[in-house]
Amino acid sequence: MRPTSCRADPPTRLHPFQPHPTRTGRSGRIYGSAFAGSLVSRVRHRSGPDRTRHACRQWLPSAPGVPPCRPGHAFGTHGSRDRFKEGNVNLDPDEELGLIVETARRFAEQEMLPRMREAERNRQVAPEVRRAFDETGLADLELPEGVGGAALGSVARVLVNEELGAADPGAALALDRIGPALYPFLEMAIDPVGSLSTIRGNGERILLVTESDGARIVRNDVVRGTVPWVPADRADAIVVLTREGAGLVRQGFSIDPVRGAGLRAAGAGTLRFDEAPLLDSAFRNAREAADRALARARLHVASLLLGVMRAACDFSRDYAQERQAFGRPIAHHQALAFLITDMQMALDGARLLVHEAAWRLDAGLPATAAAASAHAECVDASRSIGPNAVQILGGHGFMADYPVEKHMREARALGLLLGGFDAAVEAAGRSFCETEHPLEIGLGGAL
Repeated sequence: MRPTSCRADPPTRLHPFQPHPTRTGRSGRIYGSAFAGSLVSRVRHRSGPDRTRHACRQWLPSAPGVPPCRPGHAFGTHGSRDRFKEGNVNLDPDEELGLIVETARRFAEQEMLPRMREAERNRQVAPEVRRAFDETGLADLELPEGVGGAALGSVARVLVNEELGAADPGAALALDRIGPALYPFLEMAIDPVGSLSTIRGNGERILLVTESDGARIVRNDVVRGTVPWVPADRADAIVVLTREGAGLVRQGFSIDPVRGAGLRAAGAGTLRFDEAPLLDSAFRNAREAADRALARARLHVASLLLGVMRAACDFSRDYAQERQAFGRPIAHHQALAFLITDMQMALDGARLLVHEAAWRLDAGLPATAAAASAHAECVDASRSIGPNAVQILGGHGFMADYPVEKHMREARALGLLLGGFDAAVEAAGRSFCETEHPLEIGLGGAL
């Protein structure tokens, strides 16, 4: 197999798409500003505040207490087609959400993937990539309509993040200047329109940290502590999220750059708080909102992990189908065939959990346990998929000529965010134990 560091060999996921003959923007790109603007405008002006919920219901199963989806009811009545023919449910996104995902996929494969080594080496994305990303409007998917966003919800975000994460999760974090720090603004009373308008207008870089990362809230709304690693070299503000609420910090902190092992395209540094005051805080009676904000942040990270795992699975599988040993591809030998299958099963299972948790958030259902479980499952699966993808390539897997070593590093780094696996498992367990039936097994409950 020919070594390559930027353009990977597999044709489906890791090789740039050719421009679509009938749906391209300027320079032959699907994600030109005219297309992105018209798409966001079309989505924004659909049938009112329930459009996201209808869009999610029609391609994910209904939950108890939620009315079943209606055929063709995504974003109003647009794209009506029978999703229940012969008793089957079509789980595909509707047409407009599909276009958004396709835009993200093509942008990732045409702009991010060819420059992934350059971005990692420079610890930042190229200015032309950032300009192209801003044109797509992908950073505004969850922003409120009052600040120019599309307010599409969590399902749209996880689908887009998987596409961006498959190319370069570090660049994905760097390109979205607000990222997971958006969710406390949305879920709590931290002046959601005024503060977001200022942050968005100034192009500020905002980071989200939690108590599990090392930030501690002490008397008089003052933050102390050290976060050993954050995926950034600099930040204009920090959002500190705890179990009781959240607050915004604009001074009294510093970031010391470190080398970092993964997500280098976003930067890497040690964050230190020195009696940092909380300028905007919402710590009173905000536990439920804080739980939802953390759940959405976990899905943001988990969906990037899905993309990394997908890229690792695809590349290692295609390599195994090309690499010959004993007269046939190594993928046709039983041990590797089983390993490749196990990797794909782990990926698919993690993806289902992420999609269900995102749907629950958009439907207004309790999602703390679902999001924490999905996050933990993604981290756990990545610990297997990343090293196994490297192992399939043998010694070549550790060389920068192939992307799987980067996939392994990126997955490990993503798995450390928001307290990592342990914090997610603890949150899921706490949520399960607080329910009325923590051990609901069988039709009649606990056996």
